[in-house]
Amino acid sequence: MRSEDVFDFSWAPPADSVPGEDPVKLNGIVEDIIFKNDENGYAVARIEDDEARPVTVTGIMPYIAEGDTISAVGRWVTHKKYGRQFEVEYYDRELPREESDMMRYLASGAIKGIGPKTAEKIISKFGTDAFEVIEEHPEWLADIPGITVKRAETISENFRAVSGSREFMMFSRDFFSPATAMKIYRAWGAGAIERIRRDPYSLCGEFGGIGFKRADSIAAALGMNPDCPERVRAGIKYVLSSEASRSGHSCLPLDTLKKCAVELLFGYDGADASIVSETVSRMTSEGRLVVYKRDGVDLYYLPYVYAAEAGTARKLVSLAKSCPAFDEGEIGSLIRTSETLSGVTYAAQQKEALALALRSGVTVITGGPGTGKTTIIKGLINIFEKLDMKVCLAAPTGRAAKRMSEATSHEARTIHRLLEMEFSDTETANFMRNENDPLDEKVIIIDEASMIDVLLINALVRAIRSGSRLILIGDADQIPSVGCGNVLGDIIGSDVFPVVVLTEIFRQSEESSITTNAHLINCGEMPELSSKGSDFFFLKRETDSAIADCVRDLVVNRLPKTYGASVADKIQVITPSRKGDAGTEALNDLLRRALNPPSGGKKEFTHRGTVFRAGDRIMQTKNDYSVEWTDPFDNTGYGVFNGDVGTLVSVDAENAEAVVAFDERTCKYEFSSFDEVDHAYAITVHKSQGSEYPIVVIPVYNCPPMLKTRNLLYTAITRASKMVILVGKREVLAEMIANDRKGVRCTGLLSMLRSEAGDE
Repeated sequence: MRSEDVFDFSWAPPADSVPGEDPVKLNGIVEDIIFKNDENGYAVARIEDDEARPVTVTGIMPYIAEGDTISAVGRWVTHKKYGRQFEVEYYDRELPREESDMMRYLASGAIKGIGPKTAEKIISKFGTDAFEVIEEHPEWLADIPGITVKRAETISENFRAVSGSREFMMFSRDFFSPATAMKIYRAWGAGAIERIRRDPYSLCGEFGGIGFKRADSIAAALGMNPDCPERVRAGIKYVLSSEASRSGHSCLPLDTLKKCAVELLFGYDGADASIVSETVSRMTSEGRLVVYKRDGVDLYYLPYVYAAEAGTARKLVSLAKSCPAFDEGEIGSLIRTSETLSGVTYAAQQKEALALALRSGVTVITGGPGTGKTTIIKGLINIFEKLDMKVCLAAPTGRAAKRMSEATSHEARTIHRLLEMEFSDTETANFMRNENDPLDEKVIIIDEASMIDVLLINALVRAIRSGSRLILIGDADQIPSVGCGNVLGDIIGSDVFPVVVLTEIFRQSEESSITTNAHLINCGEMPELSSKGSDFFFLKRETDSAIADCVRDLVVNRLPKTYGASVADKIQVITPSRKGDAGTEALNDLLRRALNPPSGGKKEFTHRGTVFRAGDRIMQTKNDYSVEWTDPFDNTGYGVFNGDVGTLVSVDAENAEAVVAFDERTCKYEFSSFDEVDHAYAITVHKSQGSEYPIVVIPVYNCPPMLKTRNLLYTAITRASKMVILVGKREVLAEMIANDRKGVRCTGLLSMLRSEAGDE
């Protein structure tokens, strides 16, 4: 049968089931399975409804099989190619009751271990009692020739799994999307309902998009007591893993932890806080929390974060002590040889950086744009390759690694790829390179080190062999990592490792006003705004709405008109905040409607109230280790990461999937994975870290005071390689430059480094 025939409708749905109206109900018997994806439960089936009319139903319908009687709730939609279909939101299914239908069901392959011949034998022997026998008395199946006791048990287990999925999907429909429910059932099996009823907070962190607040709403719906131990434990973990981590803290003092937990769990008025104190004490004695004393203050960690900071401190100090230094005379000779090979005469600070990298196991090189960091990396490559020492280059993000490759003409990889990350069934990253299988390279050079959080640096140093060199390069004046910790700042502040601060600018002002103005801003001075024909512009606008309109006009009209239509893909709007008329939410809506409006040739879908359309610029907002990618060389891997920006290439509504291109990686997403995807016509400064764009447009508007900081503005400006355009209020610009306040992150790494080095 052709799919075109299956999707051809010769009748119209009832008048009360018009697309866009409230969900309606449809009953019928499954006649044919046209398509089924066992991984995500998506299926396309043909049913015969109560009036014997053929209907095509689509949606998440796990374990659906021919012969099922289903009751589906959903909406009528019109497919451009296949006509009217019924889009299922959730469904119930009944097993067949007549012998002929039961025979058809078992023969369809719905139950693993039963094919057409075995189905015929089972129905012949047990008739309409067959399903009860399979579920309750599997040993009776062994009376049938060809079915062993072991096979009978397997058949029964598979039957119960399929039956259990029906019950779980019904239980879940008020709590999860069908795709998420399918993931939970596949992971937890028949005991999933009981597990959720007993402790809905066990869902937190196990499945994408389910955090404490969502689990809390499920617990409330299930009637759990607000001060039950499961909720209080989960709330305390949430404060440390999410609320604290969002501000960059890897740990919290006890008073802060208790205050935040009480407010989260019981409101600002707070109930008796004793239950939180008692739970913190109990979790500490059980090893669910770890206490580290710093300067007489007890800091509370989640165990894996503490292990990351403590492990990082031990390994960094060990690397510093175990790496042999070169003879001073040899160091000078190697630097001179590198100058000859590269045709460059190094400045004094550059020679100092090269020499320290040859003397030390761990070296930090930091400086702003135009200070010669790339020249130093090239020099290090020359020197270590001359010594036959294997060198690897890496950076935290794909874009940063790509820029590093282009600048040095040597391959650079993401740290995740360097460590050979693999995806596990628990939706967490496993790094294949670690202390048991360390990296082969003797020199590891990491760029954009300010972006590295404590979990990633720990994974990296675990994989470095004793006696190898680690060279961290970055800009310490940029905002720190999105993830928890203050890695580069703590390493520099510990005074345990040699640090070179590059201050001499090699890209002169006549070549780059971006570089000159970035350094002026970093020194607390106003940039030069009056130069004509430069690469740095300020457009004065007095209201937030006028700022937003100007940004739209620049991106949609003025810049493409001046520099050609091809410039459109080279522009990135970077704004301090998500909120406000000139924040990412408003600007994404404004720019998307102008740059990628709906049209007959563009497919789209709606997820959680947001429309995603082919051609949209999108951004991954959280690490997702389950997404598989391929590159032009047919390499494959897993993982897209917080801040990755790409293009939505195509939408496949039939399979509930979309294809997204991130630079040279192409990924296939299930629609449900778009919980962690935003539009990226405008992005926040934090999400721009590690990336570089030819043209950057920056709204300077009345965003929240905590975001009006010098290092935030400096970071945004240094994302541009060719042109910066500031749009907004001069007084807000001056306020940001004057505000050198940097948020203090609560960490223990600096103290641990000093302790490991014997300085405390």
